[in-house]
Amino acid sequence: MELELSRVDYTLVGITAPQTMKLLPNIGTRMMQKVAVADQDGVLQIFSVKKGDIQIGFKTLPGAGISRLELGGALGTVKDKIFVSSENEVRGYTKKGKLFLDFDTNLTEPIKSMHVSGSNLLVCGKHAYNQYHDCKDTNSYLCGDQINDVVSLSAEKANRLTPILACEDRMLRVLDRSSVLHNIEVDAIPAVLRLNGSDGGEAGDEILYGTADGRVGLVHVGRMDVDHRWILNDGKQRAGIVCMDCYDMSGDGVLDLLIGRQDGTLDIFSLGDDAGEEGKLTQRFSYSCNESITSVHGGVVGNAGYEEVVASTYTGWIFGLTTEVVDKQILMDTETGSMNISQDAQQKIMRLRFEIDELEQRVNREREKYQAATQDKVDGLSAIPFISINDKMTLCQDDASYSLILEVQTAIDNVLIQSDVPVDLLDVERNSAVVSYSACEPGSGNYLLATYRCQMNTTRLELKLRTIEGQHGTLRTYVTPLIQPKCCQLQQYKIKPLSLHMRCHSFDPQRPYNILTLKGAFSLGEIHTWVSFCLPEIPEKAPTGDKVTFTFVSTFLDTMLHCSYWKGEAEFQSDNISTISILKDILTKEATKKKIKLEIFCAVNDESVVHTLHLLHPKLEAQLKLSKQVALLEALRELDTHDAESLECLLPEYRHILKNEKELLAQYKRQPAHLDRLYGMITDLYIDRHKFKGINVKGKIPQLLEVLDKYDLQNLLNFFEQDPV
Repeated sequence: MELELSRVDYTLVGITAPQTMKLLPNIGTRMMQKVAVADQDGVLQIFSVKKGDIQIGFKTLPGAGISRLELGGALGTVKDKIFVSSENEVRGYTKKGKLFLDFDTNLTEPIKSMHVSGSNLLVCGKHAYNQYHDCKDTNSYLCGDQINDVVSLSAEKANRLTPILACEDRMLRVLDRSSVLHNIEVDAIPAVLRLNGSDGGEAGDEILYGTADGRVGLVHVGRMDVDHRWILNDGKQRAGIVCMDCYDMSGDGVLDLLIGRQDGTLDIFSLGDDAGEEGKLTQRFSYSCNESITSVHGGVVGNAGYEEVVASTYTGWIFGLTTEVVDKQILMDTETGSMNISQDAQQKIMRLRFEIDELEQRVNREREKYQAATQDKVDGLSAIPFISINDKMTLCQDDASYSLILEVQTAIDNVLIQSDVPVDLLDVERNSAVVSYSACEPGSGNYLLATYRCQMNTTRLELKLRTIEGQHGTLRTYVTPLIQPKCCQLQQYKIKPLSLHMRCHSFDPQRPYNILTLKGAFSLGEIHTWVSFCLPEIPEKAPTGDKVTFTFVSTFLDTMLHCSYWKGEAEFQSDNISTISILKDILTKEATKKKIKLEIFCAVNDESVVHTLHLLHPKLEAQLKLSKQVALLEALRELDTHDAESLECLLPEYRHILKNEKELLAQYKRQPAHLDRLYGMITDLYIDRHKFKGINVKGKIPQLLEVLDKYDLQNLLNFFEQDPV
């Protein structure tokens, strides 16, 4: 059953961090609930809605930014106590605003995530997990990778405290006191955790997780084993998940899954008995608000008896999507074309007009004060305000591209993109900004200069770009907000030599691998730093232990890379010889900077070249076919214009091209220079294969390009097998 929901805006607070808004529970069924929200100004407030007006329950003074808000209470009682984390402190408030807890955790890292279970407080920084029982440090765990979220199984049902950590290395770690009980591998980076049904299901041991690439899954966590129940995988590319909640939106006894995403999409899926079958959930509703959603919660807020989803956005908007028909007070007379507005609606309009006039007057007064201060020749000042930017650069494994999201608390005027390495900008359907390119002068060190001019009131800009492996440098964005005085803020992103590789947990030993071995007087920390310079998704510090092992897969080619290193020695295995060549060059340069002498051994497997060419074959064949179809379009269009009757005589292949013209052009536009990139990879493969044998084959490249222009896999394999001398 599809849901019909209407948006209602409640209030605007400061910038909000993820999961800093909750609805306080009510004992009565379908009674109106209060909203608790905290922002980056350090303000915690509780408000309720009465006859359409906001009633503030309490509001704290500003302070350090609040990173998390959770509800808690004694086991078996109503969870109506409010806990907020700020830097490394946790404070607790009653629903009436009384401060009953002010606890300094003494953590060296600021608190990023938090969970409350009875008298147990679970807090996590970037790498450290700590458990406090009645404010006494009980258990701790130091994670080698970044911790994104923490939750605990329902203590009422499971009769034990079992924390689960969502970690950056695509792992869910189940803890038993201070040690790891289970390592649960997931397909993508888990970003948020939630108990299934808010209480963990029938046995209290079911965990929902949302990933950075927009998928959601359900895991059963037992004492002795774990079980992946399902994962949503319907083939659609969705934005990363920031927050989740479970609530029965229609009152039929079937829970719904509420999901808030980074691109501002709010999705509602049914969690019925058939949830997760064949990797699909039944979608009941979807809404986009054009700025990232930081918190989502189901309840009854605006009017008793009407369920709604309350959400908060990055810039601080608190709004609801309610089952109530909110425009019932404004009716259109179809005969006269006039609107009939009820008395309540007229009063609301009058109040809004009064508030707007009052705000305009305050803005004018502050603008005059600022202009007077800047024009003073003696004590003149010009303050550039600090603008908070919410940015994230994520590797998308589906199309081997990077998604860069820039979100500003105020409207964006323009964004300048500058890169000192070759980068392709790809089309984004949701992006309404106008892009213009500037020519890069030779010798300037620039390979890309592009400007995005944003439409009015745009606070969020999404970019897609594709890097080239073997090239490393820095991508810079200069974000100019629409404020006075004019200023811009610089954000920088490192592009690594093997930027299109991502971490995985499985290693296929049956592939034909090339092996690179390094020996030298380097420490474990030094070789870890060098590997981190080459590859993404590597933790800042080397994991504990004498030996470190990582496995990667190429999002573009599906080739694998296995890294093992310890003090004084390192071994790298890959079925793509170009990957080994890139690693050899970069690691040698890094060792030379440290004046460390390396012994280098390379074992080349000729079968790996054939293996890689077979992996490239379907991509190259599809791209050549697409290029050929696009090239034929102009001639077919001209034929269609001058002699439409002759189209009936065309081959089915040509009629198919004309019929799917828009789709073909859109697909071609989404992947600019894609064919050139594939040619470049094959060329590098040919050069790298012979480079390890001490043969320079750059003079053979024109012949290789001729073979590629008349592409046939067998002819290409024959060319690679020929003696280049």
